[in-house]
Amino acid sequence: MSRTSVRVHLQLHADRPTEASLLVAVARRPGVPVRSEELVVTGPDGPVAVDADVLPDGTVLHHTTLPAGDVGVLYEASVAPEGGDPAALTPAERWEYTRPSRYCPSDRLARAAAAEFASVPREDLPRAVAEWVGARTAYVSGSSTPTDGALETFVDRQGVCRDFAHLTTALLRALDVPARVVAVYAPGLSPMDFHAVVEAAPRGSWEVVDATRLAPRPSLVRISAGRDAADTAFLTTAGDVRLDSMSVLAVVDGDRPADDHRSLQRLR
Repeated sequence: MSRTSVRVHLQLHADRPTEASLLVAVARRPGVPVRSEELVVTGPDGPVAVDADVLPDGTVLHHTTLPAGDVGVLYEASVAPEGGDPAALTPAERWEYTRPSRYCPSDRLARAAAAEFASVPREDLPRAVAEWVGARTAYVSGSSTPTDGALETFVDRQGVCRDFAHLTTALLRALDVPARVVAVYAPGLSPMDFHAVVEAAPRGSWEVVDATRLAPRPSLVRISAGRDAADTAFLTTAGDVRLDSMSVLAVVDGDRPADDHRSLQRLR
């Protein structure tokens, strides 16, 4: 597969030294070799030390203490995904990702989900739910707030990618299908940004759906996965930190792959 290059630049300001974590690195997964990679955090007095932990699912968590003042974060990587076996659903994941969560209160959408999708075979539910959400939800930048969850999106019928992902995830969990939100780099996304999609496991392994259909799934590059956006935020701080600017770039060498969004697709 073609090589994918990603780049993120964050410009931050902290009034005082503040602990922070970053989820911007390409996940460490079988079949996705990272050819080159660099993360640099720069404060008023120069480079800032950063530590990294690789979580069991391959997510790379960087953590540091931001100094007071203006701070720049630059991450760049190049990956060349290869073929590989689909990720199997583990027993722990089966239960973790069918429970309600902060932004995906699936228990409160159980009746609506059962009424709408009662006749859909289990293996077809991820595609059917994503199509339903995409057909009934308008993508409107700035239409939701950071505290909105799947219920608000279900009622308002508008939002951005995280809102589409939350509603898709909540409806699938309400149907007893394990589902999780995945933060990705998405070549072809316009305007370019971090992107949120959904992985579901109706038959024992994870597959990816995207109700927004804003980028081809074969070119997506995994960053992190979790119960909802609370687990996949690109920046988490222990105090007040201002985000002054952010730029994200993800490009594929050569032509981007086609995607009709009706076929089964795995996210490595």
